[in-house]
Amino acid sequence: MKIPIDGVQAFVHVAELGSFNRAAEHLFITQTALTRRVQRLESFVGLRLLDRTTRSTALSPMGREFLPLARRIVEDLVHGLDRLRTSSRLGVGDVTVATLQSVAFRQLPVALRRYARKFPENRIHLLERSGALVTEAVREGQADFGIHIQQDIQRDLIEDMLMRDPFVLVCSRSHPAARLKMVAWADLKGIDLITLGGASGNRRIVEGELSRTGLNTRGRFVVESTPSAIALARENVGAAILPAAMNATTVATGLIEVPLVEPVLYRAIALVRRRSETLSPAAGSLYALIRQQLSGAGRKGARGGA
Repeated sequence: MKIPIDGVQAFVHVAELGSFNRAAEHLFITQTALTRRVQRLESFVGLRLLDRTTRSTALSPMGREFLPLARRIVEDLVHGLDRLRTSSRLGVGDVTVATLQSVAFRQLPVALRRYARKFPENRIHLLERSGALVTEAVREGQADFGIHIQQDIQRDLIEDMLMRDPFVLVCSRSHPAARLKMVAWADLKGIDLITLGGASGNRRIVEGELSRTGLNTRGRFVVESTPSAIALARENVGAAILPAAMNATTVATGLIEVPLVEPVLYRAIALVRRRSETLSPAAGSLYALIRQQLSGAGRKGARGGA
């Protein structure tokens, strides 16, 4: 069923101006085109809405009854289109972003400050999630886009690389590993490890390397958040394997970071969005700003196609 919206608009103008000729001039169309629009509307509703002769045009009884509704339809349409045009031109609107907690805490505030200055009317909703839960929030439409740990190419998503963080061993200054300049993954044997479990995006990377090295894939202490891992390391109950970007030595006094080598492994952070949907102007502006703010020089790139 194709609703003749242009016929509703034509009917309102004829009713208000009292003339097909004046209504046609107002709409910048020919009188013949205007007449056809009204006729399509009348055919659609199955009623005559305008009584017209060679000398006059008047509303029929059903036309008088329909006119208030027709006015609201046209006014709502014009208002809605104006809002869309404003959103397109000014990037106005609300944005929901799913993000890793670590990025929300350290890297994202500067980008959000810049965005807030440029778009003071927009509201940002942050969904702070662990690894895979960020991806799912984007995939299920809970967020416009996300910031997650880069994954294998997925056909329904597009990723844009932001940064790469090497993994380090975070420990107390009194821990034996604190005296080392670096530590190989194979040398972690015998160290009480604190690892991230649950939906952490780091889990797959860390457990994969521990398995290849012949070590237990789960540390002696398994936690679901980075702050918990840092707190345990601070109490010297073990050493935590975390991305260097966490800068645990500045977050928790008394901790140091020892580089993990042989091999050096990285956590890759990427923007992620749904392939099948175009970002709104508000979301697109924030996406571009975050990409510019957080991307390392020479390390940008889209995966999965633009």
